[in-house]
Amino acid sequence: MEYMESIQSYGVVPGLSGIRQLCRRLGDPQDSLKFVHIAGTNGKGSVLAYVSTILREAGYKTGRYISPAVMDYRERFQIDGRMIPKTQLGRCLEPVKEAAEQMVRDGYPHPTPFEVETAAAFLYFLNNRCDIVVLETGMGGRLDATNVVRTAVCTVFSSISMDHMAMLGSSLEEIAAQKAGIIKERCPVVSCRQKEEAMQVIEREAAQHGCTLTVGDVSLAGQVRYGLTKQRFHYGKYKNLEISMAGKYQIAIAVLSLEVIEALRVAGFPVSENALREGLRKAEWTGRFEIIGKKPLFIVDGAHNEDGAAKLAESVQFYFSDKKVIFIMGILADKEYDKIIGLTAPLAEQIITVTPHNARALDGYELARAVREVHPVVTAADSLQEAVEMACLLAEGEKDAVVVAFGSLSWLGELISIIEHRDMIRRDSHGRSE
Repeated sequence: MEYMESIQSYGVVPGLSGIRQLCRRLGDPQDSLKFVHIAGTNGKGSVLAYVSTILREAGYKTGRYISPAVMDYRERFQIDGRMIPKTQLGRCLEPVKEAAEQMVRDGYPHPTPFEVETAAAFLYFLNNRCDIVVLETGMGGRLDATNVVRTAVCTVFSSISMDHMAMLGSSLEEIAAQKAGIIKERCPVVSCRQKEEAMQVIEREAAQHGCTLTVGDVSLAGQVRYGLTKQRFHYGKYKNLEISMAGKYQIAIAVLSLEVIEALRVAGFPVSENALREGLRKAEWTGRFEIIGKKPLFIVDGAHNEDGAAKLAESVQFYFSDKKVIFIMGILADKEYDKIIGLTAPLAEQIITVTPHNARALDGYELARAVREVHPVVTAADSLQEAVEMACLLAEGEKDAVVVAFGSLSWLGELISIIEHRDMIRRDSHGRSE
């Protein structure tokens, strides 16, 4: 981990030459694995959670590679929902470190942290003989380190929208073209119903590569019953499917995941209906409209761009239209925070801003000034601990108060730890669980 800390200065360098050279020196472990490759702006993690949990329930040894982690660095590397053990992380990083250092001696640039982690993940999944790996891209697609894989059995696209414009392009079409770069020859493609510009790009790329394209269309879901702890819907031949993840948008992600499973069945990974149902029901994902406390009701969400903010606003309006809503907001400076504020701020009675522990963070006081342009009741907290205490005081005595924390995944792990510690103290003081 000291080594991983020491190479952070190598930053983010789009392109495949570094990861190809690194993997080649490791024996190209990725070529001996099968992948479900997922790209998109929002929803990638939830798709990964549904698909990987269903595959696990079907009896497949299932790897999953994600970024960023929320609670623990080792979340990035998982098999059957369990984080990589520390000893195995060391065993996988050591040969990658040696290969990276040899690259430098041979005159190549040092691999980026994400390239090192991606190569280590391939070694981990191969060493443990995974049947299939559900792989989430980092920022883009075409030039993303994960796009070194050549053995995908399904390519998946969650919602594509405007984000990381400095790296991916200034239009939705340009961003979609970067994401669609993960499409491989004759590999089945499954996408949610995208905005027209993005949909046209995916259709064109799929056709050029001889791929079948299936669209998971949430408008075809019926008998939808929303809830905070469980949600139900019909889709196609399946009746009364149940998911446990909250958020109005989760139905659309579950529908997309169902179509991925159908494509995998055709690709040689049969899944029973019981495994499908159990996987949907058991799937969970940290930081996606997740309830982390009940007195007051405390929700965290990783909404960090315009599309994510719009989906969060829709869920807040849907679930909590008759409740007092308190926001805790912490945003990175390179995001279009004015648009995030415009979509969300009108829904809250009071807003607390924080400064995320991130080099790219927007100062909480500067965020408060921006919020004040559209919402008069805003306070900047000096720490996340103070923000939680303020929010809980504001909610005290309010039967229907809700606290929603969002803006960047980089600080949600710390917030979850604060709430868990607070709840533990409260349980201890009462001598019983609440």
